Amino acid sequence: MVENQNNNQNQPRKKSGNKIIATAAIVGVVGGLVGGGVSYYAMGQMNNGQGNGAAQTSISSSSSKVSEKSAKNGGTMTAAYNDVKGAVVSVINLKRQSASSGTDSLYNSLFGDDSDSSSSKNGKLETYSEGSGVVYMKSNGKGYIVTNNHVISGSDAVQVLLANGKTVNAKVVGKDSTTDLAVLSIGAKYVTQTAQFGDSKHLEAGQTVIAVGSPLGSEYASTVTQGIISAPARTISTSSGNQQTVIQTDAAINPGNSGGALVNSAGQVIGINSMKLAQSSDGTSVEGMGFAIPSNEVVTIVNELVKKGKITRPQLGVRVIALQGIPEGYRSRLKIKSNLKNGIYIAFVSRNGSAANAGIKSGDVITKVDGKKVDDVASLHSILYSHKVGDTVNVTVNRNGKDVDMKVKLEGN
Repeated sequence: MVENQNNNQNQPRKKSGNKIIATAAIVGVVGGLVGGGVSYYAMGQMNNGQGNGAAQTSISSSSSKVSEKSAKNGGTMTAAYNDVKGAVVSVINLKRQSASSGTDSLYNSLFGDDSDSSSSKNGKLETYSEGSGVVYMKSNGKGYIVTNNHVISGSDAVQVLLANGKTVNAKVVGKDSTTDLAVLSIGAKYVTQTAQFGDSKHLEAGQTVIAVGSPLGSEYASTVTQGIISAPARTISTSSGNQQTVIQTDAAINPGNSGGALVNSAGQVIGINSMKLAQSSDGTSVEGMGFAIPSNEVVTIVNELVKKGKITRPQLGVRVIALQGIPEGYRSRLKIKSNLKNGIYIAFVSRNGSAANAGIKSGDVITKVDGKKVDDVASLHSILYSHKVGDTVNVTVNRNGKDVDMKVKLEGN
């Protein structure tokens, strides 16, 4: 389950005006699943009261000089990085701080007090947290940026630090907590580069990727790390009870990377970095397990957010898990009875939901929707979200080895 909380870093960070603000990371946890921007607020209130081959150089034994040719030749992912570096930005979450003392603010946050609500509304905007974003479109005089919802959550204002070092004000176009995505807009005149989305459906384990963003905030903007696709479609559960199919990668992803780009060797964005696993359920430290929202789902969501500002979802009323990639030994643990290798296994059916009313049962495996194959949860979402609430879709389920076609009337979330 994913939960949001603040996780204090060991070292305080200096801010302007000789004010020391300890760094905290906004995190989400699934046995230590971390995702989020870098937050500078929580401890600040208390303080106020108190590659396949990276670029290489060769040294000639006769002259002991660095070869300029080899130094200038980029690694296999350098061109990919150049295709997106100008489109990856830092996203700054600003909140108004109360004019009251830090001690009073801490007391009010713990015990509640409406007496300073007016001073809070008129307080000075200060940096609360930082994350990353990707400029993906320039249209109608605006530049559009995709980021994570949790990066801008609770903000009173949002700013964007561009790759050229310029900071500009941004407007929240729309946001969606379920997929943890949000869209911002800035003036088109500030856009110097836009990123291109790739097709996440064709990702393969072992494929080389890079993560680009601002780990630990804008101080480390445009940081690039390299890794591979560890799993192209991994289903996880969130604290709200939703399920999400994500890309698993071992490219280093840290607080502040959230909302940044996961990029393939063609320089295409194939995922939006969202979180990482920091420790297992028993407290064992974990390295090299980061997660990104697949680009195909990102495109579907951002288009809807730009169009309507929010997402109204048709849903089946089921809890599911993708069969793809589940080892045989885990099937009995998960109580999966089907022998199919691909499809969406239905673990639970909500009473009086769309699926239940259509006759779908726990243990069924969804193999097609509208005649289209579904191998992962993202594919299922993509098809469902192309419909409206009230539409009827054709769902093919495999039940006890036989395909059964059902008509399901979609209800809203």
